[in-house]
Amino acid sequence: MKKIADREIVAGVIGLGYVGLPLAVEIAKAGFKTIGFDVKKEKIDSVNQGRNYIGDVADSDLRTLVEKGMLAATTDFCGLDKVDFVAICVPTPLNGRRQPDISYVESAVKSIAENLHKGMIVVLESTSYPGSTEELVKPILESSGLKCGEDFYLGFSPERVDPGNAIYNTKNIPKVVGGLGADAGELISAMYETVLGSKVFRASSPAVAEMAKMLENSYRNINISLINEFAIFCKRIGIDVWEVIEAAKTKPFGFAPFYPGPGLGGHCIPVDPCYLNYKAGAYDFRFTTIEASMDVNDRMPEYCVERIGDMLYRRFRKPLNGSKILILGVAYKQDVDDCRESPAIRIIDKLRTEGADISFYDPYITRYLYHGEEYEGERELTAELIRSADTVVIIPPHSNVDYEFVRRHAKAVFDTCNATKDLADRSNVELL
Repeated sequence: MKKIADREIVAGVIGLGYVGLPLAVEIAKAGFKTIGFDVKKEKIDSVNQGRNYIGDVADSDLRTLVEKGMLAATTDFCGLDKVDFVAICVPTPLNGRRQPDISYVESAVKSIAENLHKGMIVVLESTSYPGSTEELVKPILESSGLKCGEDFYLGFSPERVDPGNAIYNTKNIPKVVGGLGADAGELISAMYETVLGSKVFRASSPAVAEMAKMLENSYRNINISLINEFAIFCKRIGIDVWEVIEAAKTKPFGFAPFYPGPGLGGHCIPVDPCYLNYKAGAYDFRFTTIEASMDVNDRMPEYCVERIGDMLYRRFRKPLNGSKILILGVAYKQDVDDCRESPAIRIIDKLRTEGADISFYDPYITRYLYHGEEYEGERELTAELIRSADTVVIIPPHSNVDYEFVRRHAKAVFDTCNATKDLADRSNVELL
């Protein structure tokens, strides 16, 4: 505790992506010498040269910390033997069968175990199923011969980063900490409080903290599916679902607004319920509400394709087959350069299957890989490009796209996210 208070410990962060790099920067800014670890040399080189590649990190912060020697990065995991506190921030995706892929966590923990020393504090931030810290991480660490709670401290503190969020970031999002034992909980909480400057919520165990993360994203998954079904039904009976939401959210209690969209994407909301269901299966339990919500959200890309086809036929008597369609945005959400699990890519794939001629433009993403094939996007959003399409489909509402310019030059626009809500003329626009 004294070493934390005096900023004498050396901190490490494994995984320098959208979670790990912002965390490493905040730890270093708080006065702790910090080492970042990653298997990708290009990330290591960027950090050590003070070149930022994460939207939620200020370029000047990274450059200053590197120049002052407070932050460095390496691919050599043997450097973990110099670290007193280490946070694991590696991906936890799904495999081809939509089952948890925890290989990145296992690899990181094995590297720590090879360099584990007495007094070391280990925190898993990567999202995983309840029980992961105690059932997976602890045994690997104890294979070193050191004992959890006596020789080293272990806990879980879920990442809650929301990439592209202009209000909430690593610094001001409250932390939840579940330590394996009272000492671990106290030490990990003290570290995060010192770094972030705020109190943390102390859960009684890692499993509680792990389950809290599952609840947060399952809550969003279910509510998004609800509003998606509302959108489908409202369209069928001729009611504007966006106006319905505006009316409902005037209620000052008992209602939180969610908005319809083309499906779920990203690293958390479409993935975490699969982790929860994986664990539930071991206890002969099913989250029927979550399963139902996943079915609804998984169907949204197909519904969007149906709506696009219907719009083309009604307006131009054209089938999807042979129609030119411009997709605006392949990122999974607004103002990010991440297209993991993006519904836009699924929509494109379904449109191509129907024979449509697809092009895409995204100011943050110029190419993407899908099923081993690389697709190139347009480099510039020109009036000619827009006019050449039979319809333009807006998916994430990027704030640096001029939607009035798009509407003015487009034959027709299918807006999946109400990005055109402030335009005076929307005569050629149809909403999800």
